[in-house]
Amino acid sequence: MFEQHLHIISFDIPYPANYGGVIDVFYKAKALTDKGIKVHLHCFEYNRKQTAELDKLFYKVFYYKRDISKKHLFKNIPYMVSTRHSEELAKNLLKDDYPILMEGLHTSSILEDQRFNKRLRIVRTHNIEHEYYLNLAKVENDIFKKYYFYNEANKLKRYEKVLHRADLLLSISKNDESYFASRFKNVDFIPAFHPHKSVNSIPGKGDYVLYHGNLSVGENTNVVKFLLNKIFPGLGIPLKIAGLNPSRQLKNLVSQFRGVELIENPDDKTLTNLIKNAQINIAITAQATGLKLKLLNTLYNGRFCIVNDKMLSGSKLDELCIVANDAAAIKREIIRHFNDEFTNEHIEERKLKLRMLYNNGNNVEKLIELINTSR
Repeated sequence: MFEQHLHIISFDIPYPANYGGVIDVFYKAKALTDKGIKVHLHCFEYNRKQTAELDKLFYKVFYYKRDISKKHLFKNIPYMVSTRHSEELAKNLLKDDYPILMEGLHTSSILEDQRFNKRLRIVRTHNIEHEYYLNLAKVENDIFKKYYFYNEANKLKRYEKVLHRADLLLSISKNDESYFASRFKNVDFIPAFHPHKSVNSIPGKGDYVLYHGNLSVGENTNVVKFLLNKIFPGLGIPLKIAGLNPSRQLKNLVSQFRGVELIENPDDKTLTNLIKNAQINIAITAQATGLKLKLLNTLYNGRFCIVNDKMLSGSKLDELCIVANDAAAIKREIIRHFNDEFTNEHIEERKLKLRMLYNNGNNVEKLIELINTSR
């Protein structure tokens, strides 16, 4: 069997794989490696440190300093793209003729480089980026950040046409697939890669509701405020909120509510136990973009899961969730399911559905086939 090599350009160092985007990057690269593909991993470095763990897993690993200087704010191309343009990366890629997988619009600057016109160029679209940034702008209170998000959204919308030069686009959700397929050729859907091998949900009942997320993100802070002000007053049901780096303001707000507990910066084991032992996990969002990998985490480990339509975002996970789109509906579903038994039948249904759609082994085989037929 001949050796297959693949360059993967990651927008960040994908280890530890502990937030949305890098989870997909890391477990995709790992699944490819497990299938015998020689992965050349190229990482942009800014907030995370180089790690020997990646060298153990992948054929070659390269790091490039991301230039986050303010001069990039004044360029016509998006900041997320401009700060990841690297001639050193280009030179390394030009040493051979292997296919190139770009993770996100962030790493797509080589699509404008004529030296790569004869290479197989694939882009994994993690989001409809201009929509994502537009939504960030809408919930941002800081006037300077709000301006930046609006400005970046406009640049991203203009820049997106560069994807015409890609040979293949891989969307992360069915909604995103519909969007990109209406604008570009050779679009396919490959669900998010993830760390879960089996459903670990526990039958029985829990005695609290859980919301978890990165609490330094404005969108998640707004969800917490919504739950505290609109859902749980007078409900008489305990709520636990878990997540990274809550602000002092959020901590003060939570402290004013009886029956609400805040768990700051839980480690992976603590968070998994919180998800497993909750009666209901709530996963709602204001942004119908990409795929929320925390939803997958909840379905693989938790009991009942209440979501809104935007959280599902073309994930095809509707049948495994309780869908509620406003305060009255969410409150009604919490009351309805808080005393229900989570059964082995629920777990078997979850196993079947997740095995069909979110199976890393099946999805990596489809990815390899797409790469080989696109050559």
